[in-house]
Amino acid sequence: MAREIAPKRQTSLKEQFAASLPWPLDAFQEEAIDKLDSGAGVLVCAPTSSGKTVVAEYAIFRALRAGSKVIYTTPLKALSNQKYHDFVREYGLTTVGLVTGENSINPDAPVVVMTTEILRNLIYEDLERLDMVSHVVLDEVHYIDDFPRGSVWEESVLKAHTTIKPDGL
Repeated sequence: MAREIAPKRQTSLKEQFAASLPWPLDAFQEEAIDKLDSGAGVLVCAPTSSGKTVVAEYAIFRALRAGSKVIYTTPLKALSNQKYHDFVREYGLTTVGLVTGENSINPDAPVVVMTTEILRNLIYEDLERLDMVSHVVLDEVHYIDDFPRGSVWEESVLKAHTTIKPDGL
């Protein structure tokens, strides 16, 4: 008599991502990741150091596996430089790029860190460059309330291509 072998259960991207973390996902992270998996953009509002960046890291994880691109924006050039170095340590030099007003390193990489002003300029001047972008992470989105710089965030969200899911932290 032949034994039936149960098929291996496929693990979801969320399960694969969660397995790579040294801690379990919080409820708000699970909810945001589920929204990303459903195709929605998300806005994550939580206190400093609560783990909002984990949701952004999932967007990157997801895009790299799908062969698409992610843009990670920050309000300040110094923060862009810091995030670039953090992501290079995590994903490697060939996977990460940086575009600021003064620097352009590997700008066609799957993960590109840039200031929000650079993203806004791309939307107006070179929209085709965003064709493969699946997600845009707007880090420090609270700057939307900063006069006059908040309009950059508003324009980036409102004018982004319909295939891009803006995700705010």
